[in-house]
Amino acid sequence: MGYTAGENVIIGKNVIIHDDVIIGDDVRIDDNAVIGKLPMKAATSAVTKDAELPPTRIADGCIIGTGAVIYRGAEVGERCLVADQATIREDVTIGEKTIVGRGVAVENGCSIGKRCKLETNSYITALSTLEDHVFVAPGVLTSNDAYAGRTKERFKHFKGVVARKGARIGVGAVVLPGVELGEDCFVGAGAVVTRPVPARKVAIGAPAKPVKDVPQEQLLEHQE
Repeated sequence: MGYTAGENVIIGKNVIIHDDVIIGDDVRIDDNAVIGKLPMKAATSAVTKDAELPPTRIADGCIIGTGAVIYRGAEVGERCLVADQATIREDVTIGEKTIVGRGVAVENGCSIGKRCKLETNSYITALSTLEDHVFVAPGVLTSNDAYAGRTKERFKHFKGVVARKGARIGVGAVVLPGVELGEDCFVGAGAVVTRPVPARKVAIGAPAKPVKDVPQEQLLEHQE
């Protein structure tokens, strides 16, 4: 049993690495991190499954912060930063060079693309998809349960959010279950997003509504 680690791996104090974890080269894991944790399933859990999970994989060049928890079955791509006290659940993939900020929670069954930025205390609900270059500002909240825990009907309709390539979500915004954010759109600070946001549009308000085009100079295609 045990874990596998590549070359030049730095492991801090009181780190817990569970069996079968695969760690690449040049990885740094700071104090009190937990890698490969098994999921917990409450009697009333709705989307946590009893299933055999593959090993946790931490690719080359990653930095895992103090107190971060990465569950079994998660895959973290090359040169990612998982900051202090972040949590990455099972069945999650994180693309290369993505930043998972301090206190961020990425719930189970999520796909996070390359070069994304999930900033401090943002919450990515289970079953969500964030494509490449998505920006999530501090304190953003997402949801996958339109029934808020009531009635058995909800079990048929769990659906996370979808953020297409280059979508940006402003500080403190709330995105409701199943909502799709179009490519290169921008959701303003404090918005409550109840309906899809078209590609390359700025949406603000509660409920959020598209009000104008994203400026040309801000589009992903014009970034270096």
